[in-house]
Amino acid sequence: MILAIDISNNSVVLGGFAGDELRFVARLQTNASRTADEYASQIHNVLQLHRADRTAVDGAIIASVVPQLNSVMQQALRLAFGVEAKLVGPGIKTGINIRCDNPSSVGADLICACVAAHHLYGSPSLIVDMGTATKLMVMDKQGAFIGASFIPGVQVALQALASNTAQLPQISLEAQKSVLGKNTIDCMRSGVIYGNASMVDGMIDRIEAELGEAYPLLATGEAPAETILAQCRHQLHFDADLVLKGLNILYRKNN
Repeated sequence: MILAIDISNNSVVLGGFAGDELRFVARLQTNASRTADEYASQIHNVLQLHRADRTAVDGAIIASVVPQLNSVMQQALRLAFGVEAKLVGPGIKTGINIRCDNPSSVGADLICACVAAHHLYGSPSLIVDMGTATKLMVMDKQGAFIGASFIPGVQVALQALASNTAQLPQISLEAQKSVLGKNTIDCMRSGVIYGNASMVDGMIDRIEAELGEAYPLLATGEAPAETILAQCRHQLHFDADLVLKGLNILYRKNN
């Protein structure tokens, strides 16, 4: 089994792969103050919870946008399973070209999403990834990453709205029947869900206008991404595990 680990600013997502089959997905909270021992214990417990045999783990790969956790997570995997985890970054073989000003600065999560999009769905494609930031990425017809656009993520914007206003609460997000809410919570839900869906639609329109044609649309991301993207007027193919699948592909390419 290969452990694929995606470390974002808010969560650590773990996927267990047997070949190309994703056996389980689990999420931990990102905490830069945790030690390697603590993460090793947590990951070990995750495998027990999902009835996965820890002795079957024979490799691991990490994509991280939290640099201070890179060596911590590698040590955690060394402690828990005795494996040397690969780290997505400069020098790793991706199978795609990265055509931007500084290829080494492209985030590991972007690389993984683009690798999975190219190898599993083909190029070209326009990929929407909704996480801490909402990212729109483009793979051209030759299978090269040619650029992206970043927007503050849904939860980041929602937290800012609630923390910087006296009367607006923290809320859960659910699909609304009407764009016009009749109470504070429904008004906020409408704005977040339909507002973000409209933003994604608008950005897709602008990117397609710049490209001069429409590309196949893929999407991924954490909750409430699927709820929001379902309200888009463009048809997007949603794959919640796109980044994990990209990690698994990269492991195979570099093993």
